[in-house]
Amino acid sequence: MKHFLKRLMKKQDPAFYKAKDLHLTPSLTTKDLLGLGIGMVVGTAIFTLPGIVAAAHTGPAVSLAFLFGAIGAGMAAFAYAETSSVLPFAGSAFSWVNVLFGEFFGWLTGWALLAEYFISVAFVASGWSAYMQGFLSSYGWKLPQSIAGGFNLKQGTYIDLLAVIAIIAVGFLLTKGTQIVSRIENAIVVIKVVVVLLFIVVGLTSIHPENYTPFLPAHRPNSSFGGWQGLLAGTAQVFIAYVGFDAIAANTAETKDPAKTMPRGLIGTLVLGTVLFFLVSTVLVGMFRYDLYANNAEPAAWALRRSGHYLTANLLSLVAIIGMFASLIGIHMASSRLIYSFGRDGLLPARLGKTDQHNLPKYALNLVTVAAVIVAGFLPFTFLSNLVSAGTLIAFIMVSLGIYALRKREGKDLPKPSFKMPLYPVLPAVSALFSAGIFIGLSNASKLLMLVWFIIGIIVYFAYGMHHSKLQN
Repeated sequence: MKHFLKRLMKKQDPAFYKAKDLHLTPSLTTKDLLGLGIGMVVGTAIFTLPGIVAAAHTGPAVSLAFLFGAIGAGMAAFAYAETSSVLPFAGSAFSWVNVLFGEFFGWLTGWALLAEYFISVAFVASGWSAYMQGFLSSYGWKLPQSIAGGFNLKQGTYIDLLAVIAIIAVGFLLTKGTQIVSRIENAIVVIKVVVVLLFIVVGLTSIHPENYTPFLPAHRPNSSFGGWQGLLAGTAQVFIAYVGFDAIAANTAETKDPAKTMPRGLIGTLVLGTVLFFLVSTVLVGMFRYDLYANNAEPAAWALRRSGHYLTANLLSLVAIIGMFASLIGIHMASSRLIYSFGRDGLLPARLGKTDQHNLPKYALNLVTVAAVIVAGFLPFTFLSNLVSAGTLIAFIMVSLGIYALRKREGKDLPKPSFKMPLYPVLPAVSALFSAGIFIGLSNASKLLMLVWFIIGIIVYFAYGMHHSKLQN
């Protein structure tokens, strides 16, 4: 038993990751990381979640849910910034926890991230599909009901065809190389931020102050709407907006001077993203009563159309359609790098850890594309938005706690960091507890599905990963 536990707690040598990741080409700068991060954060969530969360949980106080989410994500971002500056490896939290706590805990963290990434790709693609359909319907074009959404017998939908097309297109684009993709990403992000600012300016002209009262409605018994219960549930759901941090960190091995570049990209993304989320959500619930946004996956464009700003609404929809590709690119890249890391370590088939002639993880990218097509094609949008935050929160908890193990080794067998998490040793614990509190606020379905996912992951590890692990062998 003692030997068995020792195997589970065996830590990976950072030199192994450094040698293996030499196959990846460092090409990303601070500007590229901000493009990836803002592309993720100011993506599907900003165009879709404020209305849905306001109607289902918070009422007009949806902006507070985004602020609370930003506080939790911000503390985690400090932990990510310090860890990535010391351990600049592909796989982000999976690789870091492997080095700090041992392979089994690293695998569980990576397995949680895998759920987050797959579902995030599907969530973004489903949001893109909803906006595309709204844009087409404004011109009188409508898809057949059977191919207009995830599997839902009551609504008569069987597959979200547009979401499938989006994922395949992005998967193909990513085979063209990181530098080309980052240039496209940066251009899209600039256009998207300009249009978000345009929505804020135009939306301010259509605000009705009475829509802000009561700001935080009273709690409805036996529900997750209103009161602090609704605010906690809303914060848990909007946490998907901040998965961009981990998506940035997943590309650390392909970043130039990651010790300095990575902290700038992570913290810059947090600040810019939070400001835009707060402004958009505040304007949106001021334009129309919050309950009118129920189950509306394109609330911003809908609010503009209903208030008579048709040109701005169509421009927003068009840019959202293009801009959501920036989110899809970022999370698709992060997913393939995580799968690559599993293959690199031998925890999944070794072929997944190989790169092609362009130094890209081709096999991992293909697997992510196929899996995301299946998930996005058949699961409904609102179900995906509830589920995705669970994996993120688990990673945030582990990376925050990892700071304690990291500090003991910095300047000894690990390099000294170029950035340190402030208020040590208090803030790492507060960060972990904050993320744990939000995790508790997730729906019971989300927590149950994450438990099932963990059980599957444990089976995979003991049936395959432990026996093929390069660390164990």
